[in-house]
Amino acid sequence: MRHYDIKPLSDQALLQAQGYIDRIAKPLGSMGRLEALAARLAAIQDTLRPELSPREHFVFAADHGIAEEDISKSPKEVTRQVVYSMLRGGAGICFLCRQHDFRLHLVDVGVDHDFGDEPGLVHRKLRHGTRSYLREAAMTQEEATKALEIGERCVDEALERGCRLLSFGEMGITNTSSSALWMYYLTDLPLEACVGRGSGLDDEGMQRKLSVLRTAVERYSGTGDAWSVLCYFGGYELVATVGAMLRAAERRTPFLVDGFIMTACVLMARSFAPAVTDYAFYGHVGDEAGHARLLRYLDAQPILNLGLRLGEGTGAICAFPILDSAARMLREMASFTTSGVTDYIGVTEG
Repeated sequence: MRHYDIKPLSDQALLQAQGYIDRIAKPLGSMGRLEALAARLAAIQDTLRPELSPREHFVFAADHGIAEEDISKSPKEVTRQVVYSMLRGGAGICFLCRQHDFRLHLVDVGVDHDFGDEPGLVHRKLRHGTRSYLREAAMTQEEATKALEIGERCVDEALERGCRLLSFGEMGITNTSSSALWMYYLTDLPLEACVGRGSGLDDEGMQRKLSVLRTAVERYSGTGDAWSVLCYFGGYELVATVGAMLRAAERRTPFLVDGFIMTACVLMARSFAPAVTDYAFYGHVGDEAGHARLLRYLDAQPILNLGLRLGEGTGAICAFPILDSAARMLREMASFTTSGVTDYIGVTEG
């Protein structure tokens, strides 16, 4: 795995941005969390006039060998069915991308289906799904490296098109299990705190899921470092996302993070380059059991809390208008100098 040269945001850049925000014609701190979001955007883009257009959203899709163990309410074929729904424009992520003007890309990294020449599908298939980590590593190191490179390439191509904001989502039945295992190995939390109901398991299904994942943990004989855990328990779509996040941060581009699965990808990316989190904006806290715990572990503040758990990146795109408001505050609000408003910088309420 290559080294990612990700520069952390400088305290000086953040202070300069906050200093400008404090000179905008408003009481100090009166725009609440928009101010912190705006300061980070300004520091990332190195400008007091950050732009979030054009913007692009990538959904990485792949199947998982562990789906053979009946640990999801949804059968494996749902992955390809949802991919087709996205291609037709009828999935949840589709209307949200249309609404908020995100260019949508659907990337097949490892779906267990041959789609043929489907318009709108980016063909990057590594294999027809991963292997079952109940018996062996989900992927080889070579496959993991290629998956990272797929994510990197998607980001590079987007930035060549002039993209200023990225967002990521996923589709892959049982990928909450891979995410839970990444969380378990990369935090100090017990497995039970990391595992949730996924697509809607009942109590009996939850016990089966936990039992299978405990057995997988017992059989794992790897080193326990992040690279080993990524390869052994990961999914191609998750690893591609990790590569995309690392490359976005390396190229100083902000990106929106969706729910539990995408937050687990941030956790994994952080294990290789801690500064990646400076470029991440967390769209929401979802209903999957481990998500709130993982956000707290990362000391991350989600923008929304709407009870979402669809995936695909829907929570990230829903949060976009708030981030857009933060950027517009910097670009469009007048300062005390230019507004003709008497300086009331020390006042906290109008």
